[in-house]
Amino acid sequence: YNEKSVSVTKALTVRFLTKRFIGEYASNFDSVYNKHVCLERKQLNLEIYDPCSQTQKAKFSLTSELHWADGFVIVYDISDRSSFAFAKALIYRIRAPQTSHCKRAVESAVFLVGNKRDLCHVREVGWEEGQKLALDNRCQFCELSAAEQSLEVEMMFIRIIKDILINVKLKEKRRPSGSKSMAKLINNVFGKRRKSV
Repeated sequence: YNEKSVSVTKALTVRFLTKRFIGEYASNFDSVYNKHVCLERKQLNLEIYDPCSQTQKAKFSLTSELHWADGFVIVYDISDRSSFAFAKALIYRIRAPQTSHCKRAVESAVFLVGNKRDLCHVREVGWEEGQKLALDNRCQFCELSAAEQSLEVEMMFIRIIKDILINVKLKEKRRPSGSKSMAKLINNVFGKRRKSV
């Protein structure tokens, strides 16, 4: 993907982590950030993966991230149509039917963010386009400015963290408890067998 869209992502991530805005970033390496937050009386340790933009990563497949990520924040620049096209491709990849070796119990939380709302005078992607893409793919959506809206950036991250927490609770409800699943396994192996007709 293009370097412009990745520096937008890094700007949003750094704004959330430090509440500071830095306009330019070296985007030639992947970054993993950690942040401890307290939300709904729970201490959470967030790991935020921010990919690099080198050309060899241009065909970023998300394969390994689909296995471990509980949520995705997909960012595009409202003044750059190509970054929106890339964001759309990423969302399609995330929402594509999973193969059996990569199937998740609960669909990942996804938040689509149109960044650089402060640059509306050079807008190439309409708010309606972003909203439609999000609705069509079961994502949350907002437009904001990482440069000017620290509170909105933080609220966006809190919203996706809350979605992730809901998904974790759903996953736990769907997963049978250890003793029940063990009893079911024992019953299947040693239980009464049906007579063949």
